[in-house]
This record gives sequence, structure tokens and C-alpha cells, in this order.
Amino acid sequence: MDEHRVRISDIAEELGLSTATVSNVLHGKTNKVSDRTVQKVQALLEKRQYIPSMAGILLAQNSSRIIGVVVNDHEKYEGRALEDVFISASLNSLSTEIEEKGQFMMVKKTKNVTDIIRFASMWNLDGLVLIGFCEQDYMYLRNHMRIPFVVYDGYCSSTERICNITIDNYDGGFQVGAFFRKRGYRNVLCISDNDICMDKERHDGFCAGFGPGQADFMMVPMQKEKRMEFYREYLETIREYPGIFAVSDFYAVELMRFLMGHGIRVPEDISVVGFDDTRMCEMVSPTLTSVRQDVFMRARIAVRKLQELNEKKDTETEVRLPVRLIERESTG
Repeated sequence: MDEHRVRISDIAEELGLSTATVSNVLHGKTNKVSDRTVQKVQALLEKRQYIPSMAGILLAQNSSRIIGVVVNDHEKYEGRALEDVFISASLNSLSTEIEEKGQFMMVKKTKNVTDIIRFASMWNLDGLVLIGFCEQDYMYLRNHMRIPFVVYDGYCSSTERICNITIDNYDGGFQVGAFFRKRGYRNVLCISDNDICMDKERHDGFCAGFGPGQADFMMVPMQKEKRMEFYREYLETIREYPGIFAVSDFYAVELMRFLMGHGIRVPEDISVVGFDDTRMCEMVSPTLTSVRQDVFMRARIAVRKLQELNEKKDTETEVRLPVRLIERESTG
């Protein structure tokens, strides 16, 4: 501990005030403090270069002005959840919106939903934005804490006391299926690491959009090393599909690189489409056709909904945002 650090008691003693008065000025509780006293305290604090504990100040107030953003550190990210292109884009847009409201953003990643309750309580959070958890997690949180939260990205069919900011996953898949159908493809493939929740909605829409043709599904392993082994094992099967829809840009780009590394041309031999339209779509060659969602609009709505929940206003419990297919070089 720094013995030369200026303390509140030092400021109070020098001004002949109580520590409570100095503390009240420091924490913005000046209703019962004269303007002259406030000015004296602030001037001396600045002169003595007093550095307060920001955490202490925020925790002492009724409103911390902190919005917590919690990301599911799912095994598929292999310890790099915050490096995922969709996650990083979401954090960037949320940061912009939260700062514009004069609030602070605090980010946490965890696999354990009970950590979220401790996190929210420890920092006296004004609200939570949750990314990538499952429906049972949201139900558990709804029943075990009072802090308002919004589901930013994750599957949630029940919206009682939960605000779900989602996108039209079904329509996104439908647009891809219809796109391949118009190109005259007779058989296409959808790849994902699961067949539930959002990915199921995307696959169902894909099949509906493609119509009476053959729209198959292939579940790939979550771990990259096993996924590459899987692609090598089923390479000849994959070759049979002129169009492939991957339910995320990451999987789409990874698959394109694998195919081209094995002498398969994209899009001449196989067209590939992703989902989310992250920045990586335009950073690869060929550039990736993808289903675009507006992450800035999603963040704007999420922050607004948290504010409405804090103010106990009647608000929609689910907002479903539109998506649209952006055509690029990976589909010719």
C-alpha cells in the first residue's frame, strides 16, 4: 500500500470538514452541501491529485452506470471466444451505444451461468447483455436475479420477463435456399455443428427456400482439428454439392480454404454462402456471399431496451430484426 497516497481523511482534516462531507462531494451527493464547500473540496482534491477508486464510487451510488456484457465461453471457441469475428463485432457496436449513453461497458466470458449472478451483484450492474447462452440459462437467470437483461444472441422461445433481441434466422436461411434454387442447383448442402435452436431455424428456412430439390444437412465437429479430419473423410461426398450454406461466416471461410486447398474451385466448382456478414467476408478471396444482420441496430435496440426495463416501462419482450443476402464472389 502506498503510504503517500492522499486519503479522504487528509482532505477533510485540511479543510476542517467531516470525512462524510468530503465523501459526499466525491460521490456527487451534494444536495445538502453548500456550493462554496463543494468548490473548496473539489479544488483541494485537484491540488492534492487525489485519485479515487472508481469501483468504490460506482458501487456507492444507486446507479453504477455499468452495463455488463457476458459472452458464453463455449467449447467451440477453443478458449478464444472474444476473438470470434461476430463476437468482436458485437462488442464493438455495444461499446459504441453504451458509451453514447454515458455508461460504462464491462465484459466477462464464462461457461457457468451462476458466475453471471455473482458478476452482476459484485459490480451493482444496471443491466446485462447476454451473448450465446442457451434457453435454460436464460430461464435460470430470470428466476434467480432481478437485474434486467436482454438476450443479444442466443435462442430463447419464452420471453416472460426477458427481452430477446433476435434476427430472422429462418428468413436468412430461406433467402440462401431460394438463391441456390434460382441458380438451377438440384442438390445443396447445409453445414453446422448442431441441429437445434438458431442453426435449426436457419436450416429449416434453407430447406423451405430451396423447395422440392435435395437440401441435405451435415453436422460437423466443433473442434477444429476433428473438423478438418471430418472434411478430409467426407471430401468426395462434399464434392457432389454445387452449393453449400454454412451457418456462420467462420465455418464458410474455413470450408472455402479447405476446398481450395484440395483443388476444388470456389465458385466454379462449388458456391459457398455464410451467415452474419462479418468483416472477414470482404477480407478473403474470393469474397464471401453472406446473410447480413445489422449489429449496430441490434446493439442500439439492446441498450434502449435495458433503459426501458430499468425505468420499468412497458416494452416489447421480443424484437426480430430483418436480414438480407449480400452476394459476392464466392457464388460467382
